[in-house]
Amino acid sequence: MKIGRILRGDLAVWGIFFLLCMISIVEIFSATSTLAYKADNYWMPALRHGYFVVAGMAVAWTCHMIRSKHYKRWGLIVLFVAILLLAFTSLYGTDTNDARRWLNVGGFNMQPSELAKLGSIAFIAFMLSNVRRCWSAKTAFQWIVGVVGVVCGLIVFDNFSTAILLGAVCYTMMIIGRLPFRLMFRLTLGAVVLAGLFFAVLKYVPKDVMSERFPKRFVTWQARLERHGDDSANYNEKGNYIITDDNRQVTHAKIAIASGGLVPQIPGGSVQRDFLSQAYSDFIYAIIIEELGLWGGAFVLFLYLLLLYRVGVIAGKSRSLFSKYMVIGCGLMLVLQALTNMAVAVDLIPVTGQPLPLISRGGTSTLISCVYFGVILGISSEAQAVAAAPAEVGEEEEPVPAEA
Repeated sequence: MKIGRILRGDLAVWGIFFLLCMISIVEIFSATSTLAYKADNYWMPALRHGYFVVAGMAVAWTCHMIRSKHYKRWGLIVLFVAILLLAFTSLYGTDTNDARRWLNVGGFNMQPSELAKLGSIAFIAFMLSNVRRCWSAKTAFQWIVGVVGVVCGLIVFDNFSTAILLGAVCYTMMIIGRLPFRLMFRLTLGAVVLAGLFFAVLKYVPKDVMSERFPKRFVTWQARLERHGDDSANYNEKGNYIITDDNRQVTHAKIAIASGGLVPQIPGGSVQRDFLSQAYSDFIYAIIIEELGLWGGAFVLFLYLLLLYRVGVIAGKSRSLFSKYMVIGCGLMLVLQALTNMAVAVDLIPVTGQPLPLISRGGTSTLISCVYFGVILGISSEAQAVAAAPAEVGEEEEPVPAEA
């Protein structure tokens, strides 16, 4: 039996998917030493993650067998359900560090924001692909900004980085969709003004006023911004660097990266995993560099960038506009999230809590990342079928106009 009959679509994307899964299993087995100690079971954390990876593989394979026209219906349903779950989570979700991101369903913790990201991408792809056929570019713009604004509004106070990431992906899709310049300029100007006001509040409002008159999350954001922008707080009066509860994670991540060097170690040789409480999630990239060296870290980065390149190739070959925008949105979400996680690990940006797609330990995030891969592979399979028999597969759609 030929492998093409089982694994349809772009073989390069399949290769990236399996390599990331293998790296994930190996590194999570190494990075979950603290969880294994707490559970008094060396294998339990790695086996739990392994179950999700295997389940994710099955999800990816199933999704890649579904025709892209069905993504429209299911994507809109997912978005509607996600909005309801986000509203419910903000009221009754699990409260962790003054944020309600998780919803406990039958003993299983799920993160509705992951569903919201997937549903939002499908919604934008649907709106952009029907400009001029069903509605004007202005109508599509208004609907996209309204719906994405509601989704990000429900997410932002409990998961600021996810709201920003989703907004960035949606904004990029709108640019690629060639919505009118005047509309995008207004949106850009509004976003810049809001961002400026937000950072001005965090920068100049005194701490005591912030704690009394603003939500608790503002206090957390202010503290993170101050720690990231002011390194002097990490030194004592004698000029010696000190490790505190505030800088512990970032400091040990830097030590892990500095310990990596050019020559890779054997996986499992990490020392800093025992000091990083989030070694298996937020700072997994630092552990990868410590164990696999700078070459290993560069290889992981290369895999995500190669994925983005292959997504561009697949989009170029897709006949359906919905498929083009859908595959671009999925690829952007995976790669931008990966770059965000890596930027945190090397201390380029403040700690965000974004996992490294398909590598960090997680349940909902792992499964949804596999859905992204399944969608990309399914669309690439259709693109290959169109190239083989263009007269028999798919329907041509009108391009999105540059002006409306």
